[in-house]
Amino acid sequence: MNTFRNMRKKIIVANWKMNLSYAEAMSLTDALVDSADDLGHCSVILAAPFVYLHDLVSRIQSHPDFSIAAQNCYSEEKGAYTGEISASMLASIGVEHVIIGHSERRTIFKEDDLLLAQKINKVLEHGIIPIFCCGEDLSHRKSGQHFAMIENQLSKGLFHIDKKIISECIIAYEPVWAIGTGINASADNVQEMHSFIRQKIKEKYNDNISEQISIIYGGSVSQKNAEEIFTCPDVDGGLVGGSSLKSDEFLSIIQSMNSFFLK
Repeated sequence: MNTFRNMRKKIIVANWKMNLSYAEAMSLTDALVDSADDLGHCSVILAAPFVYLHDLVSRIQSHPDFSIAAQNCYSEEKGAYTGEISASMLASIGVEHVIIGHSERRTIFKEDDLLLAQKINKVLEHGIIPIFCCGEDLSHRKSGQHFAMIENQLSKGLFHIDKKIISECIIAYEPVWAIGTGINASADNVQEMHSFIRQKIKEKYNDNISEQISIIYGGSVSQKNAEEIFTCPDVDGGLVGGSSLKSDEFLSIIQSMNSFFLK
């Protein structure tokens, strides 16, 4: 077993996206909290719609293994930006994490690397930990440009951060071509890219930081593939979409992570 891997934080993030009513979100959270004894050594982060964040923070306050994330924030502190939410607003209600650069934000909302770097800066300024997403689409994978694309996203969006801060960040690799397409990334694909990302961190910073930082996988993680994915030595958890919307499925994924580390 990789000694450094045992030292890294094991993290499972539930990304609810634009799903669940208020009652459903609170009920799901209560079900997860009630099963807190089954979490083992995993940290669980619930990334919820903005309108639920305040109440969710209150709901998990007495459970240190849980924390709440926003799914996005804006790059400015305040001003005439109708409909946007600032990092300072999130910090003021106790949100601890923010997803930055999710593939849906990059593709649907056309967020580029410069904007994402600005968001990272603002999030860190307010003591919030970013979950920085990177990933390639099918055309880049087929053309053999996937490594270059990931390196470019890391360099422009994240690697401007000081080494004193970078190890606290979470990186999520999400191959766009394996999300909701019916095409699955193999464990070899997953490990290869996670290892590549860790190597890039080592080259930019140092060996210690590359071994400390948690890199999680976000390519349609489910009950069926979680155990295989979590056996990859450079995978420290998962960014879970659809399978996080039902407590039994999500808890099964968490248990897959725990069972591997308890072997």
